[in-house]
Amino acid sequence: MKRLLTPIFNKSIILILVLLSSFTSLHAQTVVRGVVTDAKTKQPMSYVTVAFTGTTQGIGTNGQGRYTLSTTDNAINQIKVSFVGYKTAVRSITPGQDQTINIALTEDNHSLNEVVVKSAKKKKYSNKNNPAVELIRQVIAHKAQNQVENYNYAEYKQYERMNFSLSNLSDKFRNKRIFKNYQFLFREQDSTAIGGKTLLPMYQEEKTSDNYFRKAPYAKKQIITANKQVKYDENFVDNQGLTAYFNRMYQDINIYDNNVSLLSNQLLSPIANSSPDFYKFFITDTLKDVQPNLIELSFTPRNTNNLLFEGKIYITMDGNYAVQNALLTVNKNINLNFVRQMQADLSFEKNNDGRYHLSQSDLKIEFGINKNKGGGIYGERLVTINNFVINTARTEETYKGPAQVIALNAEDKDDTYWQMTRPDTLDAASASIYKNIDSLQTIPSFKKTMDIATLVLAGYKNFGTFEVGPANTFYSFNPVEGFRVRVGGRSTPMLSKRYYFETYGAYGTRDGKFKYFLSSTYSLNNKSIYSFPQNYIRASFQHDTKIPGQELQFVQESNFLLSFKRGANDIWLYNDIFRLDYVHEFTNHLSYSLGFKKWNQTPAGSLLYQNLLPNGTLNNIDLIQTTELSAQLRWAPHEKFYQGKLYRTPIPDKYPVFTLNYTQGVKGLLGGEYNYQNVIGNISKRFYLSQLGFTDVSTEGGYLFGKVPFPLLDIHHANQTYAFQLQSYNLMNFQEFVSDHYASIAIDHNFNGFLFNRIPLLKKLKLREIIDFKSLWGGVRSENNPANDPSLLRFPGSGAGTYALGSTPYMEGSVGVGNIFKLLRVDLVKRFTYLDHPGAPEWGIRFFVKFDF
Repeated sequence: MKRLLTPIFNKSIILILVLLSSFTSLHAQTVVRGVVTDAKTKQPMSYVTVAFTGTTQGIGTNGQGRYTLSTTDNAINQIKVSFVGYKTAVRSITPGQDQTINIALTEDNHSLNEVVVKSAKKKKYSNKNNPAVELIRQVIAHKAQNQVENYNYAEYKQYERMNFSLSNLSDKFRNKRIFKNYQFLFREQDSTAIGGKTLLPMYQEEKTSDNYFRKAPYAKKQIITANKQVKYDENFVDNQGLTAYFNRMYQDINIYDNNVSLLSNQLLSPIANSSPDFYKFFITDTLKDVQPNLIELSFTPRNTNNLLFEGKIYITMDGNYAVQNALLTVNKNINLNFVRQMQADLSFEKNNDGRYHLSQSDLKIEFGINKNKGGGIYGERLVTINNFVINTARTEETYKGPAQVIALNAEDKDDTYWQMTRPDTLDAASASIYKNIDSLQTIPSFKKTMDIATLVLAGYKNFGTFEVGPANTFYSFNPVEGFRVRVGGRSTPMLSKRYYFETYGAYGTRDGKFKYFLSSTYSLNNKSIYSFPQNYIRASFQHDTKIPGQELQFVQESNFLLSFKRGANDIWLYNDIFRLDYVHEFTNHLSYSLGFKKWNQTPAGSLLYQNLLPNGTLNNIDLIQTTELSAQLRWAPHEKFYQGKLYRTPIPDKYPVFTLNYTQGVKGLLGGEYNYQNVIGNISKRFYLSQLGFTDVSTEGGYLFGKVPFPLLDIHHANQTYAFQLQSYNLMNFQEFVSDHYASIAIDHNFNGFLFNRIPLLKKLKLREIIDFKSLWGGVRSENNPANDPSLLRFPGSGAGTYALGSTPYMEGSVGVGNIFKLLRVDLVKRFTYLDHPGAPEWGIRFFVKFDF
């Protein structure tokens, strides 16, 4: 080719290259990037204005104090960095180059001097003719256009990191003997930062994901492309549940939503439709040296006890009235348990169409039993969004399927991947936490501590392949068995991930009888039967006592505390139950189960099974035998829970739970004496009502087809303990009501202190008011009423007795005070109907212990 070029052509090429080089040098791009920090605390500063001197071109730093500016104007040779309360800094730059300039700002003592203006009368805050309120109303009016949901399509990549540490640790704690050789575990930071000077990282999780949104038909999908998590020994901790619990506490903060979910509560957004009624707004600064111009709007709660934020938002003055940055904190008086400090930094970037999208969210919270001193827990969730693309449609396959999908190789990413993917650089302690926690779990003292904690909190003592418990069932007492001693346990995944065994033995000193339980479970998906999703077959046999009508949530019937009951408590059963169950759960939280049950029940205590013979004499029945086939279908969309040693503890959310049960009694099968069908449906849901708190609603209905004696009717859930039970009737006696058709509703509303926060003497106690109401409609058809058929078992009449509901529903309600000592709820319960029944209480005091924020 060179040989074909003529000398003239060669000279032309050289001339063109020289001209292009000269043009490029004249118009080369100048790029300036860096971090702005506080010179005293060394902490990064958000929302600091960085601009090219003499121009209107500037930007605000993000939540990590970072900024990037660029220009092609080679006449610019300085940047100006300014923030209210700090001295303005000016730095020289080199035109035409990519450079990093970090700036430390110092406080401007002159500008921080307090100016006191005295007047005869303090001006009362008002929304009327208030420019700050007029501005926030403009922001509210433009909310729809500034949300992602305004676009037909949107997609972006997201990096998320969540970490938790023991915080505010003293030198005495750090120098304990157990940490002598493990000082590398600790993390140090500036003492003024949230969490204090010394932290001990305990948990960290990182995720990267591809996210897709479609407006119509609506679809929102997240594909997790990489996931890395600190994992603890499964014998002590449910790692899946831990992640679910942390994610529920630290949810995405969408300031454009009317309510922001935080720590299982909802806080009213400062730009909610009703925010001017709950917040005070003030224009505190106008930033004219950035494009677009910004107005700094400060806000504070009208009532500092309410679940509200305080802080600052920066509003764009370009006609969009969009939020470019936000700093959200909470007042020290807020009725939010265990929270010492909270700070959320939100940063938004401009799209190609001039609107804004969230680019970074950094939420930091420190918890502590004592809000002012002592060790605590510090948690942070950082979310960074990039590669934001609008109005570009994907194929239908992209939007199909569940809302969240985890890629098959998500957990296989190496350290190189994470170093390249992280938007920032981790400090040494955070970067090595995965390896450090593995090391920590090999320390004998740490294993011993976890072992003791598991025994105290879960009631099990681990011995490797077998664990003994639960401890709170080892001893109890009741009128039928007298003093009851029970010892049991079960195998652990260390024995096998396929086979599980559980057993216990019990003995009552009064009845002199042994009771026992045996079960064997086979996992079909080679996962622990205590991990989600479950898929197993279980066979079990139980020979034990039971109170008809007592159904407990998250408590064993042999629990020592349940030994204390009100009224007559001598209606009992001896049961022999053989069960065969198959359970299959799916990742979308749809599940089904199939069951076989052979049940022999014998009355005990004062309970008698009697019918009338044709000659009019009473006949005692010692045994009822049934054989049942059953099926259950359950759907709990977006359900989150923590899998404990005994129960799944649900993490409350706004999504409903649907359950449908079908039972078929088969006469003649293995001694079954009755044919019947029973259908029961239940819907439960939590409704969030913003500042008015939340309401838990549960509705249920059932219908039994066939002719059966009263022990096989639906025995409504009663409660004779002194504990308040949400799913039982707290002033109904055991086996007081039976039905073959019924409908019920239970409503439990927590005001979250909305009323008490307005009473001066009560607001400091951070109490929360609660109301509860339950109603039950039902009855017994004539074919199942022993008054119409002497061959049926008579309703017991001694003691409290057993009844069918009439045209009047059973109703009870309560008013309660919650958050006493941050843990205790006390309810005054009143029963409204059927007060003429023997032993029916009209009033009662009930207690409920609950850990909540």
